Amino acid sequence: MPAHTDTTPIIRPAPGRETELEPLYKVIIHNDDVTPMDFVVRILARIFFVSGPSAVQIMYTAHYSGSAYVQTLPRSEAQDRINRAHFAAALEGYPLHFTMELE
Repeated sequence: MPAHTDTTPIIRPAPGRETELEPLYKVIIHNDDVTPMDFVVRILARIFFVSGPSAVQIMYTAHYSGSAYVQTLPRSEAQDRINRAHFAAALEGYPLHFTMELE
């Protein structure tokens, strides 16, 4: 009988690639008096993948409190989503603004 060989590929990190986990950051949305509420909800759903009811709740919290917690993500993912949200808002002429804080 032939010897059994494991055909599972060995996965190694790409050379120079960070192998440790990135620090986590809280994404915060800030209220403004220009960006329409429905646009904010769409951005939260499409870019941050927040469910409809949660997106509405986050939008209202930011509206009444000045800012609201959106979610916690690894640094690069948080920055990417914030950049995409800012770009989408700028295309529409809205000053929608997100920040991130180290958790």
